[in-house]
Parts: sequence; C-alpha cells; structure tokens
Amino acid sequence: MGRTEDETGEAGGAKIPIMIRTKCVHSPIEREKDGLRILATRFRGRGMSTDRYDVWMANLGPSEALLRGFLARDMTWATFARRYRAELFAGGSADAANRTIKNHGQKFTLRLIKALAAREPVTLLCHCAEEQQQCHRHVLRQVIQSRQV
Repeated sequence: MGRTEDETGEAGGAKIPIMIRTKCVHSPIEREKDGLRILATRFRGRGMSTDRYDVWMANLGPSEALLRGFLARDMTWATFARRYRAELFAGGSADAANRTIKNHGQKFTLRLIKALAAREPVTLLCHCAEEQQQCHRHVLRQVIQSRQV
C-alpha cells in the first residue's frame, strides 16, 4: 500500500527514516499510523468533511489540464508522471520576481513534508481508490523521498 517506514532520505548527509504513506481520503482514518494527513488534490471534493484530512494542499495536486488529459486517455501513465514531476518543480511568478533565491515550484514545500516525515508519519491522500497504482500520490511520495528534494 504506501508504507515506506523502511525507506530513508538524506538530511545534511545523514540517513533518516522517511515515514510517508499513501491512502484514499475515504479510507478509514488511523490516527496513530497516519500522522499528518495531507489532501494533495486540486479538488477537495463536494461535501467532504474537513475531518478527513489535516491540511489540504491543492498546490501539490496535478494541474487541472494534466489531470483532465490523463483521465481522457490523451497520454500514458509514464507521460502523466513525467509532466506531473515537472509541474512540481516548475518556477512561477514568485521565482521571476526574485533574483537570488528561487522556490523552483514546490521544492520548499516538499522539503518541509520530508522533514516532517522524518519526525512523524505523514499520509498523502487523494480521491483515487486505495488499490489504484496509477495515482499521483505515489509519484508525489517518490519525489518527496528523492534526492531532488
């Protein structure tokens, strides 16, 4: 499913355990195992109770155009995953306005999640079914655990 307690990331050269899970937002809540529950979707979901997640981070979901393209089968899963990774690191207007320190998209947010996951479990949530393997939450977990972040 999405448990990765045995995987590690690097922080300042030291190996640290990264505890990132992935789940469907509608799956049963397991507070002890889930830790911080992050809804990482552009759309929150009509009528969804806010007690299903701790924080909604729409900025970590794929763009509406990318999501629609994949759902319409206009691209393969590999193409979707590659474009989604690119979106996560794409600079924006904030980068254009700063000459020295660039955010490079969501890099600082991803680093924060990685640091939090080194201290307590973090669960990335999406509306896709629990068993769905072609879901952006899995790509997001891989990116957070990577050396890119």
